[in-house]
Amino acid sequence: MLNTLATVILPVFLVIGAGYVATGVGYIKQTHNDALMRFATGFAIPCLLFHAIAKLDLQSSFNPDLLISFYLAAALCFTAGFLGARVLFRRPWEDCVAIGFCCLFSNSLMLGIPITERAYGPEGLAGNYAIVSIHAPFCYCLGITVMEIIRNRGNGGRKTVTAVLRAMFRNALIIAIGLGFAFNFSGLSMPGVIDDALQLIIRAALPVALFAMGGVLVQYRPEGDMRTIAFVCAISLLLHPALVWSFGTALSLPQDLFRSGVLTAAMAPGINAYIFASLYGRAKRVAASSVLLATGASVLSVWMWLTLLG
Repeated sequence: MLNTLATVILPVFLVIGAGYVATGVGYIKQTHNDALMRFATGFAIPCLLFHAIAKLDLQSSFNPDLLISFYLAAALCFTAGFLGARVLFRRPWEDCVAIGFCCLFSNSLMLGIPITERAYGPEGLAGNYAIVSIHAPFCYCLGITVMEIIRNRGNGGRKTVTAVLRAMFRNALIIAIGLGFAFNFSGLSMPGVIDDALQLIIRAALPVALFAMGGVLVQYRPEGDMRTIAFVCAISLLLHPALVWSFGTALSLPQDLFRSGVLTAAMAPGINAYIFASLYGRAKRVAASSVLLATGASVLSVWMWLTLLG
């Protein structure tokens, strides 16, 4: 158990911690972190996703039972967060959507992939890439659709559809995923020089993203709404992976895909949770604090899930 903590989890969180400390003491400025995060999420990680999906064995990786297990659980967690925010904490409906999105959007890229790779090796990532390939489209489509329905009650559906499509197709990650699928389906082989160039960029993607994530988290000071934040953390770190475990067991998922699904579900809410809340100006304090506190708490919760997975 301690070996798993030392060799799999702590290296990832030490990189996040390095970014947090370097920014906290003023050695790295927030403008530097913004640039690093822009490079990581706007260029390097899209390159990683394009390369991975372009070369992915779609037939073996896109197991319908894996996607059903993960995304049915994710949708249920969104519903639990949405209704819980309304019933338990009496939040306005728009806040409820933002809080539900926090419960929905696990950090599949910056935490899920590096932790799964360290735990089970690069060969264990096929399920992660399958989940990631539709993660942003699914989560943003669900969150934006519900938010726009609530905001545009009585104004018809055209404005809702336009808002959803505009947000989706401006996202660099979604564009890269689409290009990866197009290249995969084309049957073309990737020229060696392009493959080598992509590999150089890809090596920087996750370390830069983790370091920058630590720096960005310095801005998110936990304050107020602690019961709501604890509620979000419990759904993200405990309920989501528990549901994936139950569905995956019922559907007899292969072990490598089962591990990918449970571990990805066990990740803390990603920074996209705060971006979504900021986009609509709703429940921003809950989103920011949930990202920070759940990321810290996931050191122990991910250790627990890795121990259970064996």
